Amino acid sequence: MRIIARETNNDMANMLDGYEHPAILVTVDYKILATNDLYAERFGEINPKKTNYCYQVSHGYTKPCDQAGEDCPLMAAKSSRRKERVLHIHQTPRGKEHVDVELLPITENGEVKFFVELLKPVQIASAEDSNQNWVGNSPAFNRAIALITRVGPSDAAVLLLGPSGSGKELAAHAIHNASLRKDNAMVTLECAGLTESLFESELFGYVKGAFTGAIHDRPGLAEAANGGTLFLDEIGDIPYPLQVKLLRLLETGTYRPVGSTESKTTLFRLICATHKNIEELVEKDLFRQDLYYRINVFPIHIPALQERIEDIPIIAKTLLKRITPNTDFILTNTAMNQLKQHHYRGNVRELRNILTRATVLANTNVIDNHVLEQCFNISETPENEEPNLKELELRYLEKLMQRYKDDKEKVAEIAGISVRSLYRKLSD
Repeated sequence: MRIIARETNNDMANMLDGYEHPAILVTVDYKILATNDLYAERFGEINPKKTNYCYQVSHGYTKPCDQAGEDCPLMAAKSSRRKERVLHIHQTPRGKEHVDVELLPITENGEVKFFVELLKPVQIASAEDSNQNWVGNSPAFNRAIALITRVGPSDAAVLLLGPSGSGKELAAHAIHNASLRKDNAMVTLECAGLTESLFESELFGYVKGAFTGAIHDRPGLAEAANGGTLFLDEIGDIPYPLQVKLLRLLETGTYRPVGSTESKTTLFRLICATHKNIEELVEKDLFRQDLYYRINVFPIHIPALQERIEDIPIIAKTLLKRITPNTDFILTNTAMNQLKQHHYRGNVRELRNILTRATVLANTNVIDNHVLEQCFNISETPENEEPNLKELELRYLEKLMQRYKDDKEKVAEIAGISVRSLYRKLSD
């Protein structure tokens, strides 16, 4: 325990040493009275010779968080008189970091007098360029990280929603690593393009002699995920006839390997991901409603890069370090603005491709707007090379989708195809 202010209640401050996380004792007017040793180790010493307020020490603000445009857990706990929790970005000796903050109100004679603030560092992301898989500090990014932090320790099924390249697989790994199953396997099944027979053999496994070429028993991913996590990527692409077999596995925990008459059991945490609108698929009878409700226990939207433009400088710097760890590339301000103005259909994956090209095309370690222009143009169709029929069809459908604001029924009607065919052509 470390006393910060003279008027500190020692009995209250002594409580801080009983917590397993960094903790501070705060008054109702934001004044820090004491910290535990874990706080000093993680966030640094607080100067006891001056008055310290939590919003100044944690954020460098001159006013409380709620007046600076952020959620303030202290104000929320003061109003609700209950524990409150929020994800914040705090200043630390290592730079800015995501912190899961819990506020515990302490009352005397029915009146809130103090708060214990617990600060739990979030390891799955960084607010600055780093070696972490995920970097960012935009509101959209922070909302996703907050939900992942909340749901990770539970056993709830999670549905990750977001466009391709936005980081849904990273989110799935983060959820698994935050769970009680982290010491067991996380297995992934890519659902897109699977035939019925391949889906069954991959998920359920098969026994020797089940079909031509089955020369030995092969366990499926359902067995491999037992005790761990099963991640079904692009679950929206599972053909309708296969969905009932998946539903049976999820509801009963039982399955039969292909060619076997004996049932097996398995128990895993389920995480699914898709870039498609599952509710629309349900309405079009392309996805079973009962399966949708089974997987959609805790939905999390993973934002597209266009939703977190302010994160592009941090992401770009981090990606450059990973692409060329032995060369310190620098993006000029003009080049950075150009990256922020670009429309990313492929999200972070596309940004990485652009930066990889830039490291190849740059003559020095400086990447300017001229280098980026080459990077953008290199992927375009040369004037002497005509696009094929499939590319023309895709461009046509995408223009219709933009013109009619993603009204798939209208676009399918104009294009003279079924809605199901439209889904397939847009996802190919």
